[in-house]
Amino acid sequence: MTTAKETAAVDRARIKDIVCDILEIEPDELTDTSLFKEEHEADSMAAIEILSQLERAFGVDIDQAELSRMVHLDGIVAVVTDALTTPAA
Repeated sequence: MTTAKETAAVDRARIKDIVCDILEIEPDELTDTSLFKEEHEADSMAAIEILSQLERAFGVDIDQAELSRMVHLDGIVAVVTDALTTPAA
């Protein structure tokens, strides 16, 4: 049986893989707090694609208003965690 901490680590790794793939960067270039737009030249289309891929990968709905929180890996992990723990309306 896996613990919540192990699950969170796996989810973070999946999220990082998705972000790196879309931004076309190597995983070692992406830190928990590196800013996508400023440090990795992400544009609004990349942000929408990240959101869409996360919804598919985790089977959740994420409101586009959450994009304002999704500026770095820690922000995305928080948004996905919230989506996974909040019951669907």
